This record gives sequence, C-alpha cells and structure tokens, in this order.
Amino acid sequence: MSLLSETDHARVTAAVTAAEQASAGEIVTAVAEQSDRYHDAALHWAVLAMLAVPALLAWRPGWAAAAWGLIAGSWSAPPAGAPFVVALIGGVLSFLLARLLLAYRPLRLALTPGMTKTRRVRRQALALFRVGAERRTRGRTGVLIYLSLAERRAEIIADAAIHDHVAQDVWADAMAALLGPVRDGRTADGLIAAVELVGAVLAEKAPREGNDVNEIPDRLVET
Repeated sequence: MSLLSETDHARVTAAVTAAEQASAGEIVTAVAEQSDRYHDAALHWAVLAMLAVPALLAWRPGWAAAAWGLIAGSWSAPPAGAPFVVALIGGVLSFLLARLLLAYRPLRLALTPGMTKTRRVRRQALALFRVGAERRTRGRTGVLIYLSLAERRAEIIADAAIHDHVAQDVWADAMAALLGPVRDGRTADGLIAAVELVGAVLAEKAPREGNDVNEIPDRLVET
C-alpha cells in the first residue's frame, strides 16, 4: 500500500520540478515506512529478560524453592540443583515471552534506543543516496531528502559540490521545515517545504546553465 496518496505524490513531484528550474542541481525525495526491522534490538531485550531471571533468584533465593514447588508439585524440600533448574526454565520462558511481545512492531520500536534508530535511518539514507543521487549528476550537485515515518526521523544528504559549500544551519533549517508539518501528519507539506528550501540553496550554489538537462527523475520514491 502506498505511503502517500497519488495527489501528494504529484504535489511533491511538481515541487521538485519547480525547485530545479533555477539550478543545475537535482533533488531526490524518498519516503520509507521504516528504515530497519530492529529484530536485533528485540533479541537484546529478550536476552536481558532471560538474564534477569537468575539475577532475580540470586537476590531472592527463596523464590527458587517456591517455584520448584510449583514445578514438582511436592511439599518436599527441593534438591540441591533445584535453583539451577528453576533458573533455566524461567530464563527460557522469559526469553520466549519477550520475543513474542517484541514481535509487535510498535513495542519493538518504542524499546529501541533513539540513537540506534538515528544510526539506522542515516545508514539507509546513505545507501539510497549512493544508488540514487551520488555522482549521478555532471557537477555532483545531487541532494537527497529522506524521510523514515516509523522512526520519525529524516536525513538530507548532499553531493560533494553542494555539501562542502553550505553551512550546517542551512540544512538544519531545511530539516525543521520538513519535520514540522510531518509531526502534524502533513507529510507532503513537509517534503514540499524542504524541497523549496533546498531548491533555493541549489539556485545559489549551482545556478542553472543554458544546456542543463534533468538528469534524475523528479518523482517521489517510496522504499
């Protein structure tokens, strides 16, 4: 299912076309439902849940005896190895329960550290940039505007000829223009605002030449 409507696709594409009219630069817009599945984060939490069981039993040894009574169904004194059996069974059950709960994507995303999400979004944006924009223009003037919806994060990556000549606060302004409307559920409006600001940067740093051609399609990409 498409992440944005056909109307929104057309609006963003038109904004890219208009923004490129005054420059030799090329703007690529991309939207992803999410940049990673974060199954490794779920695995880390499941292992932590498993390790919490022996730690809990070491803190409260009496709980091992009580748990053994439930397992063995006897009031007799537990054998010497009972705590180890309880820890093993409890650890396995905790691991499986955590894996089951974290199969629910919203919970998995909520428990994934913010820095991890930021790195994964950045990594995915760089991979897409290398395929779709980097060195795809004669003057190395490509710019990628990448939005990952599930993580609520974005990246703006520029080719060498642009990145080296633009202050970081300019990209920060474009990022703010993108994310503000996105937080309000107006994804297309955010993309268009960012495109317009990036277009102004390109017009200044890489003005259009008479023989300029459109080297990269203007359409919005969904990944």
